[in-house]
Amino acid sequence: MKGSDVSRKSRVVVFAMTLALASCSSSGGGNDPTPSPSGPAERPSSTADLAIVRPQTGEVVEGTTIVLRVSLDGARIVPQTTTDISPDEGHLHVLLDDQLISMTEGLEQKIVDVAPGTHRITVEFVASDHVPFDPRVVTVVAFEVQA
Repeated sequence: MKGSDVSRKSRVVVFAMTLALASCSSSGGGNDPTPSPSGPAERPSSTADLAIVRPQTGEVVEGTTIVLRVSLDGARIVPQTTTDISPDEGHLHVLLDDQLISMTEGLEQKIVDVAPGTHRITVEFVASDHVPFDPRVVTVVAFEVQA
């Protein structure tokens, strides 16, 4: 494959990922991706209480595999994507160092090949349409990896 073909495909992948992440961003400031005839649609608030159980803030993790455990109260995770949203149904978006690494239906997952150093995991409970609630339901921890 020619270098220009690889470069073009890389730009397409980056563009597609940018669009996907933009659709998951906050709807403040009139940037709601789902406008209605009378203006931007309001986002519902959620009944969820979200926390990262493991790793804990400031924890030093040995090895390059992180076990992420999340607790979710007041809501449930549903597998289907729908525009018929409910404040107590959705799924989780997991970011490592501000990079989306999974959209998951589980409360535990392994994150492999994490480089040594300081890192941050962000978990957000989002509605079934992949768009955040208002206010957002987010939790963040900072931890260190030692190989």
